Amino acid sequence: QVQLVESGGGLVQPGGSLRLSCAASGRILSLDTMGWYRQAPGKERELVASITRDGSTNYADSVKGRFTISRDNAKNAVFLHMNTLKPEDTADYYCNVELCYYSDHDIPICQRDYWGKGTLVTVSS
Repeated sequence: QVQLVESGGGLVQPGGSLRLSCAASGRILSLDTMGWYRQAPGKERELVASITRDGSTNYADSVKGRFTISRDNAKNAVFLHMNTLKPEDTADYYCNVELCYYSDHDIPICQRDYWGKGTLVTVSS
């Protein structure tokens, strides 16, 4: 199996910065698109940013110019650098990856949406 471990969430004042990290571990064959989603209380989960294996990025309009997504293919990790944070950025942030891995029975499995457990970001004064 594969584990996605997120870190870096916390409480920050408006205008501040945070850096989220997500590391994938396990019997991974390949990691394709990696991304971050968020879900605020009472709202649907939404895409924040994604990055393909070759580095092409996509951002939600609400975070363009403030957030930067990056990845380290050697470490199976993806990062989200968040600057100029606003109260409306408060949410649980989830790592999401498209990957192939070996099952417990050594069978290759490919999955479009593999999720981490989330990390809470709170932007408040």
